[in-house]
Amino acid sequence: MPPPIPTTTAPKKRRGVLIAGIVGGCVLLLLLLGYWAVRSIIASGITEGPDAMFGDQHLKTAVALVELHKTRYGKYPDTLRDLKFTGQWDQLATQSVGYYPNAERTGYYIEVQRGWVGKPTLQMPDEFWRGTGYSASLKPKGK
Repeated sequence: MPPPIPTTTAPKKRRGVLIAGIVGGCVLLLLLLGYWAVRSIIASGITEGPDAMFGDQHLKTAVALVELHKTRYGKYPDTLRDLKFTGQWDQLATQSVGYYPNAERTGYYIEVQRGWVGKPTLQMPDEFWRGTGYSASLKPKGK
């Protein structure tokens, strides 16, 4: 009878590495497919309505908070993190807009960065901005 084959832990280690590699590859594949799916949905235009609706609300909420800050403290905030007495829902708005005040904090430029999923294209009438510190001339270059 031949002698028994010696057992080692090397095959178990290799099996563990192989399983980890397969699981890691599957997770990476799922992440890439998820990213591709979201990008495809946005590109299809199906989110335009909700993006515009959420973007409009985010912009109006952020402008109201910025203008209230000016009324209370005499100048516009340095950043949106400086706003006081905001609610949890207000955080959605302030995290969805880009805010660019001038150096003196007497005016600002603000734009929606994210609506529901993507960036909406909003055109607010001039009347909306009347009485605010908004100035399109403060828009950063390249935006």
